[in-house]
Amino acid sequence: MNMYSHIEAEGTAARSLRRFRGLPTWQRASLVALPLALVAGAYGLSGNQAPALAAPPPPMVTVAEPLAREVNEWDDYIGRFEASQSVEVRPRVSGQVTAIHFKDGAIVRKGELLFSLDSRPFTAALAEARAGLASARSDLNIAQTNLGRAERLVAANAVSQSDVDQLRAKVQAAQAAVAGAEARVRARALDVEFTRVRAPISGRISDRRVDAGNLVAAGEGTGSTLLTTINALDPIYFSFNGSEGLFLKARRAREAGAQSSAVEVRLQDEAEYKWKGTLDFTDNGLDPKSGTIRGRAVLHNPGLFLTPGMFGNMRLSSGGTAAALLVPDTAIQTDQARKIVAVVGADGKVVAKPVELGALVDGLRIVRSGLAPKDRVVISGIQSAMPGSPVRTQPGRITPLTSQAEETPASVPVAGAATLVAR
Repeated sequence: MNMYSHIEAEGTAARSLRRFRGLPTWQRASLVALPLALVAGAYGLSGNQAPALAAPPPPMVTVAEPLAREVNEWDDYIGRFEASQSVEVRPRVSGQVTAIHFKDGAIVRKGELLFSLDSRPFTAALAEARAGLASARSDLNIAQTNLGRAERLVAANAVSQSDVDQLRAKVQAAQAAVAGAEARVRARALDVEFTRVRAPISGRISDRRVDAGNLVAAGEGTGSTLLTTINALDPIYFSFNGSEGLFLKARRAREAGAQSSAVEVRLQDEAEYKWKGTLDFTDNGLDPKSGTIRGRAVLHNPGLFLTPGMFGNMRLSSGGTAAALLVPDTAIQTDQARKIVAVVGADGKVVAKPVELGALVDGLRIVRSGLAPKDRVVISGIQSAMPGSPVRTQPGRITPLTSQAEETPASVPVAGAATLVAR
């Protein structure tokens, strides 16, 4: 609208106002009363009351009964793999390394030759010991001959009894000398055998710590030269620390007759618990500083894939097989410190039931207490299911997820895990 149009509109309004003021009083009153009559008539058609707004229908939610299944409950631990046997290979005689008969990191069998030491000094010592044995045996033969001759002459009183006793003592001394010489021969033979260092156990060998040509020293403990190490890998141990609460839970379950020795382990890059084993050992006391107890499981490792030092997640069967009610984990709500589940009662109103939760199984949460098998649990539309409010319901169904590697959400801090029993 331009300036001239605005001026023309103002002029038109002023002329209309002058015409209205120029009308008789009764005409002006009729013009004002007509809109009021129309409004009053509209109110009169509705009984002189304003029209009421229609109430919205109750919200629609999906309900289903809890899923009843048999489950195996597990407690979760984190630990490391350890060798079932670990041996430091050290020489039992001193000498020069002449040959190495293994490849670093290879799999060796018990009794397999690993190192060869220079055996010439020990072979010479063995020959000397054998010569000493021959001399001792010769002395024994002479002593026994002299004693036999004297015993024949003593009857004719040609030899005194004291001479016979002395000859008998010489025979006994010669016998002791022979025994000592035989022991020296066995010792020198062992030295020769020890120049060929063999694997004391089967397993994976480490790298060689000395090369051929080096001198190695024998001795007790760490005083000797370390040649290499061997770890036995089949079976292999899995060591872990458990809290006092989980330890008590396992003990209570065992006292009740549950078999809690089965364990399953998965590696850091695995989604499923594929490594099976049994609980092998628990320590004889809890650590007073950390309040934990050390445990150990033993697992078969036929392919020798598992290696000492690797981390793993282990689950330990804590209660055996038991019946359980399961609901979707998304149906769990938090009310301050409580966990609640929305249930639709017979009157069509929502009721909040406090529940005690268990582990997560294929996307479903175990409900230990607080729910009945016939409760209608709200599994969809939870945001609209306010406690005490009426709702409309449609039937649904609770089914486990196909994934077996569910993780516990941070919103439901429940220790442990569980798996469904195959039907």
